[in-house]
Amino acid sequence: MIFIAVKFTVRPDRADDWLTLVDDFTRATRAEAGNLFYAWSRSVDDPNQFVLIEAFADAAAGERHVKSDHFKAGIESMADAVARTPEIINVEIPGQDGWSAMTELTPRTPA
Repeated sequence: MIFIAVKFTVRPDRADDWLTLVDDFTRATRAEAGNLFYAWSRSVDDPNQFVLIEAFADAAAGERHVKSDHFKAGIESMADAVARTPEIINVEIPGQDGWSAMTELTPRTPA
């Protein structure tokens, strides 16, 4: 599995419409063969910062993603809204195919 986390710092005048700006790109990426998940979060400390976590089944799926037309269009539209170059973590995790259960926390049965 290819796991990617990207931190975007957005211009203050574009922060409130960021998720709308990336909506088509998000939907198209989620529909890709080999995409395992693709999710945005907005920082509670900095309203101009968004974090994207995404995963692809393998390197080939990740490569198809960055070569897609919607990737190119998404990058083009984001360039007008980011305040600086995004920061990224990109790692390959062998033998993993998505989310695993967290062993330290399970729901309690209501009393």
